[in-house]
Amino acid sequence: MERLGKLPKLYLTIVFIILYAPIFYLIFYSFNSGGGMSNFEEFTWEHYAAVFEDKRLIIIVLNTIIIALLSALLSTTIGVIGALAIYFMRNKKMRNAVLSLNNILMVSPDVIIGASFLILFTMIGVKLGFASVLISHIAFSIPIVVIMVLPKLSEMNTSLIDAALDLGASRKDVMTRVILPFIKPGIFAGFFLALTYSLDDFAVTFFVTGNGFSTLSVEIYSMARTGISLTINALSGLIFIVTVALVIGYYAINRKTKMPLAGVKK
Repeated sequence: MERLGKLPKLYLTIVFIILYAPIFYLIFYSFNSGGGMSNFEEFTWEHYAAVFEDKRLIIIVLNTIIIALLSALLSTTIGVIGALAIYFMRNKKMRNAVLSLNNILMVSPDVIIGASFLILFTMIGVKLGFASVLISHIAFSIPIVVIMVLPKLSEMNTSLIDAALDLGASRKDVMTRVILPFIKPGIFAGFFLALTYSLDDFAVTFFVTGNGFSTLSVEIYSMARTGISLTINALSGLIFIVTVALVIGYYAINRKTKMPLAGVKK
């Protein structure tokens, strides 16, 4: 039994090593004074300094963050409205049809979505750049938010809505004080997933970005094609550290908010 208990731990250890070893390998060579990732010569911060000295790269990072935040915010708003519309549909066939169309967008290849948006923007005369990337990111993020919010709506007891209406609450009060607080975890999950998808996306962005505008994923791809630079390593290391800090901060805040509740229960 003890051996069987150790197997999951061993499996998880192997999985984490496979996942994190390349990241730490990449970060390790970001401190290499040499020009490649074959031989480590001396410890240096020059590649990190090069990241902050490259104004164009800083602008691209800011573009990526702005696009991610705006697309996540707008897609979450539209996605929540869409999830509510699907949930409250009385016609089951129509509800299943709309949900199926939403799911198709989830499983469609990014290349097809990117090419479709490129054709659409070309036909209607939208200039490729900030607007085209933002619209595309909002479009492919909405189905993600819908999928994250709908399960929370399904878990909600409809008697809560009936009770609120019987007590004289308006429809606005029911929405703001009953439904939205209940589905808040799904809304936050959808927002952060949309944010992550936007930051990571390459295929769709590659099709709809234009001259003079780029995101981090497209820029790293372009830099890698001309030859691996340790500046990419340094930039990737910084992004990884910021991501870890955000995750730790999120869990710290979450833990503090739950501690008072735990005290009350005791």
